[in-house]
Amino acid sequence: MIKYNLKCNNNHEFESWFSDSKEFEKLKDRKLLECIYCSSTKISKSIMSPMITGIKNKKNLDKILQKEKQTLLEIRKYVEKNFEYVGKDFSKKVRDIYYDRNSKKTIYGTTTSEERIELADEGIDLLSIPWVEKDN
Repeated sequence: MIKYNLKCNNNHEFESWFSDSKEFEKLKDRKLLECIYCSSTKISKSIMSPMITGIKNKKNLDKILQKEKQTLLEIRKYVEKNFEYVGKDFSKKVRDIYYDRNSKKTIYGTTTSEERIELADEGIDLLSIPWVEKDN
């Protein structure tokens, strides 16, 4: 996993996680990246400093990682409490909701990269969340 600082064409800055640098480029090219503030799809990497760790920084790094993990666990808890889990049926269910404009149902689940691209081609925007294991 790699975290990038991102910036939209309206100068909003935010962070996002990617499986690798190629994943960022692939999602950007397909306009699957979106500003969390204004929904712009014109996203670029922002200047970021590399994280250099050593023995001196290990305690700081552990604290930072624990804080990030706790934030992701809180997001997971919120999603699990407020959204219906549909598992691998996510693509089908999200289409049903999208094309029934009166539906206000909130769901979460999993998709393949191909399904995500197909959904984007249909105009269905998705948000990916790094899913941290509770007992990790």
